[in-house]
Amino acid sequence: MYSATEQFADLSKTNYANAVKLASLSLENAEKIVKLNLNTAKAVLAQGMHNAQAAASVKDVQELLALRAKLTEAGVQAATGYSRTLYELSSEAQAEFSALAEQAWASYTKGMASWVETASKSAPAGSDVAVNAFKSTFAASTAAFDQFQKATKQVVSLADASVRAATANATKAATKVKRAA
Repeated sequence: MYSATEQFADLSKTNYANAVKLASLSLENAEKIVKLNLNTAKAVLAQGMHNAQAAASVKDVQELLALRAKLTEAGVQAATGYSRTLYELSSEAQAEFSALAEQAWASYTKGMASWVETASKSAPAGSDVAVNAFKSTFAASTAAFDQFQKATKQVVSLADASVRAATANATKAATKVKRAA
């Protein structure tokens, strides 16, 4: 017979494994962001040196105005590219964390359902009403969480589409500003 202690031990092992996965995933994503920031800092430093050399070689006002427009465009493109990359990394991380949470929830509900079934079989006579009430409550809470999860996915999808559209519009606006200058 499979005891409640063994079921809780299995649940603890699963929770530990999920915690390790969560920590690993967090470190991987932090590493990606640190790498992005370091590469961006290097690029900004290199671009700053190049810009200083270009500014030092300016001979007249027209050349200075043209340089200013060129540097402004390069700055907007760099900022837009950085923001886009940061957003993509964040979106990837969010998707990975969501997948881990879904996997953990599925494992938890499966384990709890098994535990409830085992507990109901070994429940004392006359406790049918309490066991059925507990089963019903567990099923309702699981269904509510599933609905919440679906709604959250829809909101995230809508937000993602909005951010991508805003980024595309910002890029178009920067291009128009360049042409106007």
